[in-house]
Amino acid sequence: MNPIEKYNTRVDQSNSMLCIGLDSDIKYIPRQFRDDPFPQFAFNRWVIEETHHYVSAYKPNIAYYEARGDRGIAELKMTLDYLQERHPQILTICDAKRADVGTINMAYIEAIYEWFGFDAVTIHPYLGKQAVQPFLDRADKTPIIICRTSSPGSKDFQDMVVDGRPLWQHVAEQVCSDWNGNANCMMVVGATYPPDVQQVRQLTGDMTILVPSVTTQGSTLKKIVEGGITAEKRGLIINSSRSIIFSDNPNGSAKRLRDEINQFR
Repeated sequence: MNPIEKYNTRVDQSNSMLCIGLDSDIKYIPRQFRDDPFPQFAFNRWVIEETHHYVSAYKPNIAYYEARGDRGIAELKMTLDYLQERHPQILTICDAKRADVGTINMAYIEAIYEWFGFDAVTIHPYLGKQAVQPFLDRADKTPIIICRTSSPGSKDFQDMVVDGRPLWQHVAEQVCSDWNGNANCMMVVGATYPPDVQQVRQLTGDMTILVPSVTTQGSTLKKIVEGGITAEKRGLIINSSRSIIFSDNPNGSAKRLRDEINQFR
């Protein structure tokens, strides 16, 4: 079972397209976890056990672990080991935004796929297909290519018009038509652009779209789901991070967002 099949199976089993970002910034995790010998892992384990019933994917941003040096890296590894042991049916995404050339990519792959054990990793497309080819070649894993982001500076390049269309549309089309030979690619489209989620869906068929930084947003969430859902009522990984993991009740917050997403499926 490749990661896309794994995710789709989990969506059906849990009736959920929710992904939780384990962005466990040491500065914000509650005091009772910061006093633990392994604070990020202890916090992650608690969040996972509070939320896993309502979740089809977990997505740690590697920066929050790298910032703590060898301690953070060790605790991210502990988190992945815990997920593989206790909840192996849930997709794991490394939010690392990698891509380079030659042996550098092979080192990234060795670290992220083999040592950590992630199912998927976010990838920059800017260096072109040759640079990301080692990730594309791993049919047993999933590269998630950044297409359209929510960051304020996204317009600097992503909105540049090339042959009458914004650059991000060319990225979506290129990934779908040329990069996805192993049918293992996904794409990132930011939550602040619901019409663009719909446009990417039209350009890429049934390819799964990761939508980061979603909270319970009413009409915005409705537009994202209705514009991005596939005929099979899947095709979206809707991610929320801090609004769930740092809430007073992660269990309730995860359930509410899962249920709100499902209203529009």
